[in-house]
Amino acid sequence: MNRTRATPLIGLAVLGFVAGFLLEYGVEAFGRALIIPPITLPLTLLAAAAIVLGFAIPIRRTVTGKRVARIDPFQAMRVVVLAKASSHVGALLTGVGLGAVIYFSTRPVLPALGSMWLAIATCIGAAVLTAAGLVAEHLCTLPKDDDDDAPGRPNDS
Repeated sequence: MNRTRATPLIGLAVLGFVAGFLLEYGVEAFGRALIIPPITLPLTLLAAAAIVLGFAIPIRRTVTGKRVARIDPFQAMRVVVLAKASSHVGALLTGVGLGAVIYFSTRPVLPALGSMWLAIATCIGAAVLTAAGLVAEHLCTLPKDDDDDAPGRPNDS
């Protein structure tokens, strides 16, 4: 499995930004109240980031030899997939939150200060989830073996 690159994360953040901005614009165009993220959203994003890191740390300890217990390879793969999904979802939600913040700040009448802080907190929580996913993915990588083929070299067998 390849490591997560910056390109899809940037693309998801831009997609989320456009979606968040247009969603707020569309809601206001129909005369409805703006969508304000609840306080539980950034808290849940931070908790998810902690859980992802909590799953990855025991794998890293085993890989580096600080723990002698065997790790189920399927469990390790699930943690890597969870980390990759967390970084993608975090990038998307960072864009959505940033789109909402920009939309709120471009209005002639600003929403309540609490609404702005909740949208900003959502951006921060989503960015922390993205970073935690990338760190957890790094923690689950195996060190290079001596018998691994160099990239680009054909197999001699």
